[in-house]
Amino acid sequence: MSAVYKDDQEDWLTVCLKYLLFVFNFLFWVGGAAVLGVGVWTLVEKSDYLSLLASSTFAVSAYILILAGGLVVITGFLGCCAVIREQRSCLSTYFSCLLLIFLIELVAGVLAYVYYQRLSEELKQHLNQTMTENYAQSGKEEAITLAVDRLQQDFKCCGSNNSHDWMQSVYISSELAERRVVPDSCCKTITPHCGRRDHPSNIYKVEGGCITKLEQFLADHLLVIGAVGIGVACLQLAGAVLTACFIYLLYKEEEEDFGTM
Repeated sequence: MSAVYKDDQEDWLTVCLKYLLFVFNFLFWVGGAAVLGVGVWTLVEKSDYLSLLASSTFAVSAYILILAGGLVVITGFLGCCAVIREQRSCLSTYFSCLLLIFLIELVAGVLAYVYYQRLSEELKQHLNQTMTENYAQSGKEEAITLAVDRLQQDFKCCGSNNSHDWMQSVYISSELAERRVVPDSCCKTITPHCGRRDHPSNIYKVEGGCITKLEQFLADHLLVIGAVGIGVACLQLAGAVLTACFIYLLYKEEEEDFGTM
């Protein structure tokens, strides 16, 4: 009687775990789509600004999330098939994939957090130099000029710290500037040669300049990357535990079936 009760209990646990894994796989797939979306969103929205950063850590974090998100979507389907077939080999592969993706997303989350800590210092050291030395210079990447123009227009700012930073610019000191004191992208309403007049009624005067605006924008993105990466990684860890329990129960059932033969 006790043996029958024990078998029924184990069957009940197996069924419960099976349905829990189905629910988890659905959440896992949704989480993967979210991770993929956040990675793409990070690279597509304001992607021009990446050329203004000294390091590629921000972009690398986003690429890692895209890779992890794609793997999650594929692995979610693999997990459903493994649970339906109840094959330990398939489940073991699924379990290994979960751990691999867990590590990838954890790395993305940690990278985002580390970069978040030194973001302000990097921008202060690098942004002003990039804007004053590389803007509208032949032989330099045109992407930098486009990025600076877009930065000043999108965030309604002028100069890295303030509009006076442009007085140290190679561009403003050259004949190419045509007597401009700031680039035309500093103007509230862009017209040809509007940068010749730096009165507050004509150009953006923002406290803290573009550094403050860009830092806040990147910090918000990094927080989202870190939160999504670590959050989904924790969800996967729970799924890995459930999968391990399911594999163990299947192993016990196979042993018992073999023992009765």
